[in-house]
Amino acid sequence: MDTLYFAVKLNPRRPDFAQTMTVDERITMSEHVLYWKQYVDQGIMLVFGPVMDPKGVYGLGILAVKSEAELKELLKNDPATTINDYEYHPMLAVLSDQIG
Repeated sequence: MDTLYFAVKLNPRRPDFAQTMTVDERITMSEHVLYWKQYVDQGIMLVFGPVMDPKGVYGLGILAVKSEAELKELLKNDPATTINDYEYHPMLAVLSDQIG
């Protein structure tokens, strides 16, 4: 089965979330980073992190999965889904080994 790529956006539920996180929210976001690190190590999460948009910081990740169902399961199990919302879109990825 071919690999599918998705661009995933983590949308905070308030525009100033990054600046006004509570202690509990900071703990959840720390758990979120640890959760995704294991998938970085496995080559599933290719890159992720906060985007410093002046209109409001949000998270962005690029995932390589076997199915949309796998992606949905990964997102569902992220601790940050309790305080943020996800959206995702299929991506046509150009990989370094495909260039030149």
